[in-house]
Amino acid sequence: RLTEQHQEIHNLTLKINVVDEENTHLKKEFSGLNQKFKDKSQELKDTKECAQKKEEQNRLVIKNLEEENKRFNTRCVDLLSDLEKLRKEEAQWKIEKTGNDARIKNLETDLAKAREQLKDFHSICSYLSSQIAIRQNELSWKDCNV
Repeated sequence: RLTEQHQEIHNLTLKINVVDEENTHLKKEFSGLNQKFKDKSQELKDTKECAQKKEEQNRLVIKNLEEENKRFNTRCVDLLSDLEKLRKEEAQWKIEKTGNDARIKNLETDLAKAREQLKDFHSICSYLSSQIAIRQNELSWKDCNV
């Protein structure tokens, strides 16, 4: 019986050694997994920080783009207003040009008529000059006869 108990103690001691080795192995594995967990936790923390930074950068970019968009919209409104003014000025200019063209045409017609009248007056003047010369000759003859 004593031998059996010794054998049992020996078997239990072997089991304790095996369990101790297994326990040591599990502790090492746990330590490794714990280190991996810490590394992954740090990586997650770093990733979250990076994501927050990127999100903040994206917010700033979006804000800047929105402000730039507002400036562009304002500029577009100004340009459209300027374009409308220029179109109105162009329409007014076309109306004025049409009136000026008609006025020029009338003035050209009047000038042509005035030239014709001037030619007529010149002809009349030439005729009257010749008549005066004839009358002067007649007067001279009459003077001589008197």
